Amino acid sequence: MSTSIFLLWLVTIPLTIHATTIKVDQPKGFLLDCGGSEKIEQDSLIYAPDDNYIKTGNKSEIKQDGLVPLLSSVRYFPDDVEEKFCYHLPVNKGRKMLIKTIYYYGGFDGGKEPPIFDQIIDGTKWNINTSADYAEGLSSYYEVVMVAHYKVLSICLAKNEHTTSDPFISAIEMLYLDDSLYNSTDFGKYALVTLARHSFGSHDTIIFPDDKFNRHWYPFLDENPVVTSHTPVTPSTFWNMPPEKVFENSVTASRGKTLVVNWPSFPLPKTYYYLALYFQENRTPSPFSWRVFDVLINGAKFFSNLNVTTSGVTVYSTTWPLEGETNITLIPEINSPVGPVVAAGELFQLLPLAGRTLTRDVAVMDDLRKSFNKKPQDWHGDPCLPKDKSWTGVTCSSGTNTRIISLNLTNAGIAGSLPPSISKLTALSHLWLGSNELTGQIPDLSSLINLETLHLENNQLQGSIPESLGHLPKLREVFLQNNHLKGSIPESLRNKNSINLKVSPGNEGISVAAPELLDRGDHCEALRTDSILVASIFANGKQSPETRKQTIGRIPETITVLALAFLISLSTEFLIVSTTSGTRTLQK
Repeated sequence: MSTSIFLLWLVTIPLTIHATTIKVDQPKGFLLDCGGSEKIEQDSLIYAPDDNYIKTGNKSEIKQDGLVPLLSSVRYFPDDVEEKFCYHLPVNKGRKMLIKTIYYYGGFDGGKEPPIFDQIIDGTKWNINTSADYAEGLSSYYEVVMVAHYKVLSICLAKNEHTTSDPFISAIEMLYLDDSLYNSTDFGKYALVTLARHSFGSHDTIIFPDDKFNRHWYPFLDENPVVTSHTPVTPSTFWNMPPEKVFENSVTASRGKTLVVNWPSFPLPKTYYYLALYFQENRTPSPFSWRVFDVLINGAKFFSNLNVTTSGVTVYSTTWPLEGETNITLIPEINSPVGPVVAAGELFQLLPLAGRTLTRDVAVMDDLRKSFNKKPQDWHGDPCLPKDKSWTGVTCSSGTNTRIISLNLTNAGIAGSLPPSISKLTALSHLWLGSNELTGQIPDLSSLINLETLHLENNQLQGSIPESLGHLPKLREVFLQNNHLKGSIPESLRNKNSINLKVSPGNEGISVAAPELLDRGDHCEALRTDSILVASIFANGKQSPETRKQTIGRIPETITVLALAFLISLSTEFLIVSTTSGTRTLQK
């Protein structure tokens, strides 16, 4: 199946103010005025400022006469270093949502053309925002239906190769849908990107409160005759719950005539779509108030012998292939007393989800994000996805269930502490956090069975070295120098074969049993024995005494800076070290 994303342009929100006086119950979810400073009301909906859901970006006002409040402010992102800017909304995991992002450029930055940038939702690239409608003085929105796979929904704007100015956004809507809506879709694999939603024969746009989910049903008029319904319907009995108002008008054809509706009015890329059509017999109920006809899409049979009564009916397909111009053809049954009729239609493109980062890994990275100060500014949204927009310092695996396999923030200027939950990154191979301002203790890392290298040098870590490090089967390199660690090097770590271990300089409180180190067949650099630095110890029980003399006790010349007077005597049996604090004989 093609995964191309059709970029929908919509003339969506009127730019002039409409007074509203009717107070209605608000839909459940979030309505955010991006860049706003106080609550506003538009079309019976109340929008709140977005400050609680994003920690970056600047605000700007657009001053145009008659502009609706919702479009009068924007949040924009002028950062020259970071590429991704994300909102985080707490959501109910497993719930179905209708998500809408709204844009009105308004020349807020003094430019003449709006920027081009990507939209990313929960790690999946949703589309490319061009705000092309602004050339005609119009606003735009993009809409998607999906299920919440996490407890936090991330909606991100990301720079791409076409971005030449600051990404921005005017408003966000996230409204919960009833479980029955579009429920034949495999939302574990797909989201639905709205391409068209029209009320055939209508002259007005139908929105909230007529549609309780604030879906916008735009008028669609062509050369076909329009009929008015004389029978009310109950939306809750319809698949997808279209509002009652879309059935007030329908397009039709005379008895015995075929009805053709060229809809939508733009060509489609070759891929699969969710297509739903809504019908109702418009006449007063009677023995003759029924219509029977076949439904064809681009000549292919969509539904045969559809019997439409005054109660109405929905016909849909979750994966219908379309390409280019599209037409709906309704062919009446020969004995049908009247011609075919259709009231409304919805069209969505199936958007394959970009896999998901393991929920546990996402939760751990969120803990790290909260624990670290001065963290990278792009630490928002999914840490791994899309793959070209992963968090700074984060490397992830490929495949459907994405895992975090490396974290490298060396010399990144971060401060804070390591939360215990970091041990849940069980696919981690490399953890490099050296040369930062980390404090606190090294947590238990016993669950990191795939860890190969651990770099925590040049920080301000305290406490002892965890015993668990020596039991990690793949660990081959540990850098802990220049911290404030105390105690002894755990026996499990001292006895571990083939490990590159550094605990000195620094860590004045660390002590080690040097004679035991000489028995090991591994490489230990710069270990401290009380006030003595023993550097680059290479030992192997099978080495000859001559080799041992050449390899033991290579003390850097710079050690004299410490004002220690060293007298080193090497033999096959003893290493004698003399310092200003006394003489120690380390026996083989």
